[in-house]
Amino acid sequence: MRILVVGGGGREHAIIKKLRENPKAETIYALPGNGGIAADAVCVPVKATDIDGICAFAKEHQIDYAVVAPDDPLVLGCVDRLQELGIPCFGPEAKAAVIEGSKAFSKELMRKYGIPTAACEIFSDAASALAYVESCAIPVVVKADGLALGKGVIIAQTREEARDAVKTIMQDKKFGKSGDKVVIEEFLEGPEVSVLSFTDGKTIVPMISSMDHKRAGDGDTGLNTGGMGTVAPNPYYTEEAAERCMREIFLPTVAAMNAEGRTFKGCLYFGLMLTADGPKVIEYNCRFGDPETQVVLPLLESDLLEIMLAVTGERLAGTEVRFSGRHACCVVMASDGYPVKYAKGFEISIPEADASKVYVAGARLEDGKLLTDGGRVLGCVETADSLAEAVEKAYALVSRVHFDNEYYRHDIGSRALAARGEER
Repeated sequence: MRILVVGGGGREHAIIKKLRENPKAETIYALPGNGGIAADAVCVPVKATDIDGICAFAKEHQIDYAVVAPDDPLVLGCVDRLQELGIPCFGPEAKAAVIEGSKAFSKELMRKYGIPTAACEIFSDAASALAYVESCAIPVVVKADGLALGKGVIIAQTREEARDAVKTIMQDKKFGKSGDKVVIEEFLEGPEVSVLSFTDGKTIVPMISSMDHKRAGDGDTGLNTGGMGTVAPNPYYTEEAAERCMREIFLPTVAAMNAEGRTFKGCLYFGLMLTADGPKVIEYNCRFGDPETQVVLPLLESDLLEIMLAVTGERLAGTEVRFSGRHACCVVMASDGYPVKYAKGFEISIPEADASKVYVAGARLEDGKLLTDGGRVLGCVETADSLAEAVEKAYALVSRVHFDNEYYRHDIGSRALAARGEER
């Protein structure tokens, strides 16, 4: 099979490494890929948002199957366009990808179908939003409606911060048209859990849960990032919580999307908060999370390509999806200064023996050398029989990977270990 994977980050590297395990995956193309992905796939310099370019390439190279991984091309209708060419795809059509593409849509969906989430108000003009924050409960969460690279959510601890958040999103247009609307919702408390799931619109199969670490600094301090590391499974996500989420959130969401004529097929991501009142949805994503994918897929024992083909063919109910009982830890190595300003172009050194456990996100090849080319440069991933061992091994791997200007958190997994009554 000739497989095309749209995207070029650590998530895509993890997907490609897993797809390669199937002997049917004869050739894998990554559009655009990156310097590290080039070791595992044929990288083609076509942007993930260049839908015309992706379709032209797919047609010319007679692609048998496509995996559209990032949010932007999904929301832009990449799957729709490829399917029009007769190319089967893993990923939702645009009408279903709106579940992530518009927070206002997803909140209205949950409100309409009784899916537990934070109470909220939605505004399309700044004056009304600013008036609302003068009287709403504080702290409060202010969200840009559209896609914002995972950075369009501001937790305002004071009324002044809430005003600034509205102005930043709606008046300063920090996130462009994604800030034409804002969702202002109640602040929820409790452990956060990420659950990726396979669904073909009829059956939904959750994957292993994970715990992301969004803040740039140790102790969950500093600015929000795309994610500085992950562990799986999440110790807060008990069997009881999983059963309740399936009953109250997962199945109702699939049913709601079907009822709206927006059947979702692909990877549906649930960002959850385990509150005192039970699990609630913080957000939906219409694709694999990053860097959650980097800890979830290494624990998948079943064949990823076969699962994806089953999702596309609506055969998921009869397909084995099995995960190991092990633990995984991913530590993201970033460029110092991320997520604001950082230098690029530093050579990356990865021992050959460790290459299979390193997922490259922001790097380019130049004269045969792998150089840093982004904020999040790579993720070091290890698995083990215990979480403590997985964390220890991941940091040992970090110590063997080098580039100038490197930065990483030193406490990935600490909260999870504490929840388990363990120490690193």
